[in-house]
Amino acid sequence: MEDERDLTVEEQKRLLAVARQTIEALVRGQRPPAQAADLEALTFQRGAFVTIHRRGQLRGCIGNFTSPHDLLTTVGEMAQAAATQDPRFMPVRPMELDEIDLEISVLSPLRPIQDVSEIEVGRHGIYIIAPRGRGVLLPQVAIEQGWDRDTFLEHTCLKAGLQPGCWRDPQTQVLIFSAQVFGEKDLLGRA
Repeated sequence: MEDERDLTVEEQKRLLAVARQTIEALVRGQRPPAQAADLEALTFQRGAFVTIHRRGQLRGCIGNFTSPHDLLTTVGEMAQAAATQDPRFMPVRPMELDEIDLEISVLSPLRPIQDVSEIEVGRHGIYIIAPRGRGVLLPQVAIEQGWDRDTFLEHTCLKAGLQPGCWRDPQTQVLIFSAQVFGEKDLLGRA
């Protein structure tokens, strides 16, 4: 399907610019600038996560798996949410703007699995849905942490507020997805 293709470097840079402009405007108490979906992939309806790092440490991350909006709008909304609504952090402050860098994960559709052997560490993210909670970890987290498949599954359970091993429960559903991940560090040389 065409709207599942990888984004070009130009499209990636445009999404990063939209995310940064949105965050900077909000943090400064201004209205985010209107954006036009002027590149083909920016009109696709895909899920996305926006991750904010400050001095190499997580500072906010919010996303969704699907969106009724075009990718440009979705990234703007997720950037706003990551900067102001992540319950783990206080909203980003103006003095932090020069210290943050952004990363965007554009997602493939979710896919249920029959066996955990289908999970490829570094390629797949995991979304666990259990009767008592749900949690997600993006594909890059396992690589960043040096986790194998089982450790990745255990930490996804913990992220959901569940006991380690919850993924073995027959009432728990394990879904996977892939993501095209790109950030300001790689594309724009931000430190």
